[in-house]
Amino acid sequence: MKKRSKVIALAVLLAGAALAQTPFGVMTSNAPPDAATMVANQVTRLTALLSLTTAQAAQATTIFTNAQTAITPLQTKLSTDYTSMQTAVKSNATATINSLSTDIGTVTGEIVAVQNLADAAFYAILTTVQQTIFNSGGGYGPGPGPGGPAGPGGPGR
Repeated sequence: MKKRSKVIALAVLLAGAALAQTPFGVMTSNAPPDAATMVANQVTRLTALLSLTTAQAAQATTIFTNAQTAITPLQTKLSTDYTSMQTAVKSNATATINSLSTDIGTVTGEIVAVQNLADAAFYAILTTVQQTIFNSGGGYGPGPGPGGPAGPGGPGR
């Protein structure tokens, strides 16, 4: 019985150690990956999931790189607006809060549009079989595809 409890304790310890690891292996920096790396990772994942051809992978890289290029200044604007919002809240500047809220909504809408236009362009290059796999969730589950919240360009990317 003692031996069994030691084995269980060791298994729990090893499981805890495994869970404590970073999700993508050893990270050399606290900084998130750059846009090109995020796009490359996304295309690699899509290639594995959908068996993209070399030509499709190249097209996907172009589509998502262009989307990321369009989104980057919008994300910078959003970040600036949120910083300004904090200042406006602390000074109870109602008009500024209202104006920034409208601006944040507009910029967020622009980001969503760019992401979904990229999704549409990517979807258009897929074969019928690939579209079926993609539609079934293909690693995304229901909802947005590569340009959506978990794809290149969205929050947390």
